[in-house]
Amino acid sequence: MINLKKLLPVVLLLGSTITSAQVILPISTTLQKTYTKGTRTQGGAPGKNYWQNTADYSIKVNFDPKTRQLTGTVGIDYINNSPDTLKTIEFKLYPNIYKKGAIRDMPISPNDLTDGVQIKSMSMDNQPLDSTKHRINGTNMSLKVTPIAPKQKVHLDIAYAYTLNKTSHIRTGQVDDGAFFIAYFFPRVAVYDDIDGWNEFPYIGSQEFYNDFCHFNAEITVPGDYQVWATGNLKNADEVYNPKYVKLITAASQDDKVTDIVTEADLAAGDVTKKNATNTWKFEADSVTDLAFATSNHYIWKASSLVVDPITKRRTRVDAVFNPTHKDYFEVVNYARKTVETMSYKFPKWPYPYPHETVFDGLDQMEYPMMVNDNPLEQSDDAIELTDHEIFHTMFPFYMGINETKYGFMDEGWATIGEWLISPEIDPKIVDFYGMEAVNTSAGSEQDAPIMTLTPAQTGIAKFTDNYPKPGLGYLYVKEMLGDELFTKALHNYINLWHGKHPMPYDFFNCMNTGAGININWFWKNWFFDNGIPDLAISKVAHVASKYTVTITSIGNKAVPVHLTIFYADGSKQTAGTSIAAWAKGNKTTVLNFTAKKGKITQIVLGTTYDADSDKSNNVWKPL
Repeated sequence: MINLKKLLPVVLLLGSTITSAQVILPISTTLQKTYTKGTRTQGGAPGKNYWQNTADYSIKVNFDPKTRQLTGTVGIDYINNSPDTLKTIEFKLYPNIYKKGAIRDMPISPNDLTDGVQIKSMSMDNQPLDSTKHRINGTNMSLKVTPIAPKQKVHLDIAYAYTLNKTSHIRTGQVDDGAFFIAYFFPRVAVYDDIDGWNEFPYIGSQEFYNDFCHFNAEITVPGDYQVWATGNLKNADEVYNPKYVKLITAASQDDKVTDIVTEADLAAGDVTKKNATNTWKFEADSVTDLAFATSNHYIWKASSLVVDPITKRRTRVDAVFNPTHKDYFEVVNYARKTVETMSYKFPKWPYPYPHETVFDGLDQMEYPMMVNDNPLEQSDDAIELTDHEIFHTMFPFYMGINETKYGFMDEGWATIGEWLISPEIDPKIVDFYGMEAVNTSAGSEQDAPIMTLTPAQTGIAKFTDNYPKPGLGYLYVKEMLGDELFTKALHNYINLWHGKHPMPYDFFNCMNTGAGININWFWKNWFFDNGIPDLAISKVAHVASKYTVTITSIGNKAVPVHLTIFYADGSKQTAGTSIAAWAKGNKTTVLNFTAKKGKITQIVLGTTYDADSDKSNNVWKPL
């Protein structure tokens, strides 16, 4: 493969050509209006009129593992930073995906069907609200309120209850008789933004979430022999743990080595938590989009920490909390630690933003702020790929506030490239083909659709390919085209401008263009907006002595990097190649030149692991 640093001047030249050609990305009227309103800019930065709403949540819940009944109250100080007067407040009641009659696109056991979230009482600014003020429709609840003016803050109190699912584990629920992962467990105000107003997309299962950045205080009461792990910092460790374990938690937070905080022997001795009928665990988290917790009476806990910011020396603690019968989970703390390290220092090369990351042995493969719910896996490479994929989500969507419901590719695509790049850092033997076969076989089919298709509108295989491998490939191809240094600069421009906010796809595309100093709209349009097929072929090979010229034809219409592997009779190999910049001018052919080493060439093969190609039958040349 050719040196990308040497290629960069060519890329810059192509970028200049494309800028003058003024490739314009198609944009909806609703998104175009954000430029007119000044909330967003065509250079990618938030506009001078950008705003977003926020809230301060005080949550108090009691969870009974025997009945799976969760009862609680939530106090919400909600601030309307928008320029609009709000006559309703929209809420999300995510547990209602298990409500009888709710619309959902994922199967649920009849045993898990419930009456949904029971709203016991509501008040606004200490004035009770009767039941005629709110209307529940599936996972959405609309509340009529006294109009809330711009910049006004209101206080809401809600008392509620629901039954946690025992099976049909969709991101939350019972894991076994003494372990539970509990997410989306409280009513929260929906996002009101500068594009759609209220987020009224219902939660039906497959699409994920969109929440505001808020401050959370949570008090979680469980039986006395249960431990609790959650988003945020545990504020009262000395009230719920015996002194030995408080010291171990503190030590793990300051030490690079793996610390056994709770072992099987500790559980057998029964001295981990304070001997009370119930204990109340208090957590606090700031500037996060959600809060989740997990609880168990028989899980062990391994932890380590590392410096994630060499300037401030700030550390992140990494936890693995699991059933000791799952022997494969004993290495997860090491996989998780290496993931956090790689994210901080190599890709995306941004200091890990939160104080801890807890991987909990559950029944799903799902991310939450500072928490991961991962099922055990027998094969180490599978466990590594799952661990780094889910932890990578810390940056996208949580640090960046992405609307996963509408634009799943903005977080899942990043977790996919994160998985591809980080897994070999943990185990160099791993070559992760995640999603490649699906991309190659579905390209051009009736179900294939542009990545920019709104996630709720995707069907069939596109629900997978448009969110995971296709955008992952797009990010990977741009990374190669720009080179690591310039790509990191552009990506950091995006992160700097939009962390803690709500970026949309055009904000990302424009931030990358601005940060790199190169307009690559030709690629964004080709790979993210246009439908089509990636299909390259070796159409001609000519050589004079050891000087080879290989002509590559783009039979399809998707830009793909050009990579050749030259095989020799003695078993050695040679590589040559160029990035997607080869197709920037809309040309259908490109030429690669290389000087052969000594020895007989047996074949030339086009394509590598992450080069999408729907027809590989024309990717091999052999001498006559």
